[in-house]
Order: sequence, then structure tokens, then C-alpha cells
Amino acid sequence: MPGSLVLVAGEPGIGKSTLLLQVAEAISQLSGTVLLVSGEESVYQLKNRARRLKVSSPNLFFMAETDLDVIEEEAKKLSPCLLIVDSIQTMYTPEANSSPGSILQVRESALRLMRLAKEEGLTTIIIGHVTKEGSIAGPRILEHLVDTVVYFEGERERGHRVLRVVKNRFGSTNEVGIFQMRSQGLVQVDNPSAVFLSERSREVSGSAIMPTLTGNRPILVEIQALAVPSSLSVPRRSCNGVEYSRVLLTIAVLERRVGLNLKDLDIYLNVAGGLRIVEPAADLPIAISVASSFLDFCVDPTTAILGEVGLGGEIRTVQSVAERVREAQSLGF
Repeated sequence: MPGSLVLVAGEPGIGKSTLLLQVAEAISQLSGTVLLVSGEESVYQLKNRARRLKVSSPNLFFMAETDLDVIEEEAKKLSPCLLIVDSIQTMYTPEANSSPGSILQVRESALRLMRLAKEEGLTTIIIGHVTKEGSIAGPRILEHLVDTVVYFEGERERGHRVLRVVKNRFGSTNEVGIFQMRSQGLVQVDNPSAVFLSERSREVSGSAIMPTLTGNRPILVEIQALAVPSSLSVPRRSCNGVEYSRVLLTIAVLERRVGLNLKDLDIYLNVAGGLRIVEPAADLPIAISVASSFLDFCVDPTTAILGEVGLGGEIRTVQSVAERVREAQSLGF
């Protein structure tokens, strides 16, 4: 959308710069001139990355700059169809009397880029880093200023990446892209369910398969649990890829309603493949995987599990059950 301002947020090192470089190449081949401005890398480093990713469009221009006065002047002179700024935390505008990365500087820089986008009809993408807690670094107003917010998620040690739209003034937020990081850059995954389940062990306790929704797309993932005796006065609860609060709720239900004695155990939860699940449908797979590890039994490897668990121990229905079931059946569940 001409004149729109898009924020792409993710943890440092997750691959945001690689993603946007590939986007810049594609747009420059199809629509015209693209200006990619980096406040974190030199032009030499940008060109090295471009060579590695086989990016060679003559319509793609690189600029290493943090001063928004200079960037704005170059953008007006070049008149690109797309401006990419990497990252908003490194930008500087003299209008804000503070250092780059400060709350005031990030806010004023974002406001200035918004004005540039609207006045020139220039589609602008800004990259933003997220904190360890998962929120975008900088002022909360940053998310309100932009037209679209996209999160780029995954684990740096793993190859899978998820591109998730969480705000979109001009379209749907039910859009998700699944990618794999390779030496030649990011490659779209056509069958993510098969990829996420390709390395699972079928005969091990503490494993449950769940059809989760990422946007409108059902994907099968493995939820793993490990319950072991604790040597701590307060047993550890560790979660990777699932909501900590829902895990605590589910464990409490297992103790109270099912009668499992979990209070002296360290319990670890993990979503294999690095995907992050933030929906109530994960309750039942979490419960089954924890019970499976505690009682040391294997769940039928051809069974897919989903459902919200209430505090009374009841299992509640969740959205898009039919679509999830079809995805599970297509993979032999």
C-alpha cells in the first residue's frame, strides 16, 4: 500500500535483515527502485550479504546512514517505491535531543518516517528489535504509529522462522508465513507439518501431537514434556514455545482434578521445532504430555490432540476443529 508504514519486529540475530534484503530484491525486480538504509552495517557489509544471497538487482540501492536528514534527502531524490530502514533503534533525528535508541529518539524518528511515508506516498518498512520479554524495544507508541506490525519469530539455533501479522490497517491479520533459514537465505516451507514432525521419536513418553493454528493455517507440532524429581525447595517449571501461565493452570488441574502428585517434580515443556503456541487449544496436549512423562506411557503416535482445559477439569471445544482434523488426517493421524 503506497504511503504505508510497516514495522517488522524480532529478536536480534533472528534473520530480519536477511528477510528484508530478499524482500527488497523481489520488489526491485517487479516494481522499481528500492532504497535499503542500514544503521547497523556498512555498504560493504550489505553488498557482501547481497552477494551471498545472490541479490543483484540494478534497482536496489544501499545506504549506510543513521541521520534522518540525510536519509530523507536521499529518499526524495531517488523516489523509490520502497524504503527499508534497518533499524529504528539506530536512527537519529536532530529534532530529538537524545541519543539513538532512547525512547524519545525512537519515537521522534518513527514520527518523521511516518510523515515522509504519508507525504511522499512512499511505502516504508522499519525494522525493530524486541526485548527478552518479547515486546518491541522502545516506546509503546511505536506500534500505534505504524499501519502494520509483523513479528518474525523463531530460535536462532534452529532453522525455522515464522512471519506473523499482528496488526494490519489495510488487510487481514490471519496471515502467517513459515520459512527455513538456509545458507542461501530464507526459503518458504510448503508443508510445515511434515517438517516439524520429521524428526520426532514415535515411541517415547512425554510427547503429544497437536494441530495448532498459525493464522488461518493448521500445522501439526509436537509438544514435549519431561517430569523429573526436583532437588529444589521450589520445583522448576520451564516452558519453551508455550504460555507459562497456561502451563501452570494445566498442572494445577492435573493435580487437583486428576490426582497426579506433581508438586515435587521439575517439569519442562517444549514445542519441537521452535514454533510458539499462544492458544487455549494447547491445554490438552500439554496435560497429556505431562501425564505421559509422569506415568511413563507413550501416547498413540497416530493420535492428534487438541482442546482447552477448564479449571473444573472439563475439556472445551476450540475454533476451527474441522480444519485441524483435516490437516491431521492428511498426514495419517
